[in-house]
Amino acid sequence: MAKVAVVTGASSGLGLHLSIMLAKQGIVTYATMRNLDKKQALLDEAHKQGVNIEETLIIQPLDVQSSSSVEACINRVIEEAGKIDILVNNAGAGFIRTTEQATEEEIKWALDVNLLGVIRCTKAVLPFMREARAGHIINISSVGGLVGQPFNEIYCAAKFAVEGYTESMASYIQPCFNVNFTLVEPGGIASEFANNVLGQFQASGGMREDEYKPILEQYIQGAQNRSDDGVYQTSEEVAQVVFDCIAMDKPPVRMRTSQWAKDFCEIKTQQDPDGKRQQQKVIETFLPNV
Repeated sequence: MAKVAVVTGASSGLGLHLSIMLAKQGIVTYATMRNLDKKQALLDEAHKQGVNIEETLIIQPLDVQSSSSVEACINRVIEEAGKIDILVNNAGAGFIRTTEQATEEEIKWALDVNLLGVIRCTKAVLPFMREARAGHIINISSVGGLVGQPFNEIYCAAKFAVEGYTESMASYIQPCFNVNFTLVEPGGIASEFANNVLGQFQASGGMREDEYKPILEQYIQGAQNRSDDGVYQTSEEVAQVVFDCIAMDKPPVRMRTSQWAKDFCEIKTQQDPDGKRQQQKVIETFLPNV
């Protein structure tokens, strides 16, 4: 029986390419997105690669900011496919703005999309995986979930929270119910995601005339110059890493997707690169008999 996957944020970038990779391998893939008006890019690429729409690649609406939307989509998948083997929480949004400049509304939005969206989708899928005693939940995090970076504190706060949330779930859901959890931590993806970050920044007022301006200008210029340093991967390259992770019998708790990402986070991860040592330590400390 074919495996069933749900991928959020599949209208572009990583989610789009991963959905097609999975579908090409015969995995029944529900490629979800908030706005179905943006599905054409996915349809065009699927057609180009010979993917069978409505058999192995099924496009469904899912807004990670709406519990009712999440639940409706997941229930629809269960009704049609009978199970969910893989959930990839990919939907997210960058946010560049210092804390002093960010409005409370903007902060809540960034946390809602990047953290609560992951929790909503996991909460909806987990009962079915737990009952089946099988499943794999992959949360697309970032090196910003391990290392705080200038002007990204709100985004990093959300991703740090995703890391803690995932580590905690892996400490008891995996050993007790055989549901695996993995954090995927890219350095940077050259895709619509980056464009959306700058677009959102400009839409919220752009560069402000204050003491932060010269520091922010240095940061943005540096980000543009780092394009030659190996920081940015293509969506297809990161999708391949996720795809390979899904194929593993014993997937890691966390994994960086490039050498740049590994080097950048090395100080924090060198003793436990894949997170398995810490996972085992937590299990031995709190649940020694599972």
